[in-house]
Amino acid sequence: MDQSKAGIKPTASEPPRSGIQVIARAAAVLRALEDEPNGLSLGEIASRVDLARSTVQRIVAALADEQFLIAATPKSRVKLGPALIRLASATKLELNQLVRPYMESLSRELNETIDLSVIQGKAAVFIDQITGNHRLRAVSAVGERFPLHSTACGKSLLATLPPEKLDRLIRDRFERFTENTITNEAILRKEIQKVKKQSVAYDLEENTEGICAISVSFTDPIGRAYALSIPTPATRFSRNKKKFKDALFRCREEIVEMLGNNER
Repeated sequence: MDQSKAGIKPTASEPPRSGIQVIARAAAVLRALEDEPNGLSLGEIASRVDLARSTVQRIVAALADEQFLIAATPKSRVKLGPALIRLASATKLELNQLVRPYMESLSRELNETIDLSVIQGKAAVFIDQITGNHRLRAVSAVGERFPLHSTACGKSLLATLPPEKLDRLIRDRFERFTENTITNEAILRKEIQKVKKQSVAYDLEENTEGICAISVSFTDPIGRAYALSIPTPATRFSRNKKKFKDALFRCREEIVEMLGNNER
């Protein structure tokens, strides 16, 4: 990458810093560029991550050297680079493999379908699934995209976002799928705050009539959010709601411990 074109200039050395702090700041810069295909300027990044522009400039220069960032325009804007694509494909598979045994155990315990999803753009996308054995069950294909505002996994993922990113994702009008779908922004914001407080999200026939779901979220060691959810027919959900919630919480705690996070 031509660092001069991206507004990246070498700077004088500075006193040593904590390696953990440097990694955390680099991760914050990368996350600030998510869903920004046209990139951001150094000043815009600095504002989003609450760091001095000179500090952001040093971090961006180091990330650009490793192709984690590349120039987006000739006018000092940068965007995510090709090295992240290679890492993402490998780490996504690895995390799926790590989490899958816990999903399988939860599915055996409850005899229900268990889904794992992430945010991609403005949708929740299933990246793995264990299918339950009930004859009447809720099953969707891996790779299928779902609205964030009307699903348990979507609301669970929205509750993990920083305010500025949440604002960008819920500016649009919300499509109504059933009589229970939340289509008002103020009500959705209250729902997300409730999810944050209770650490659990519900879909009470909000996306599909006759189908309910419950979801909890967790993050991997570099801060990427995942939602673990149980979708079931509404009749079975109503009598098993507490059981599903307790089992999901236990499963989430086991996954978080396995990943080595400090999250609780």
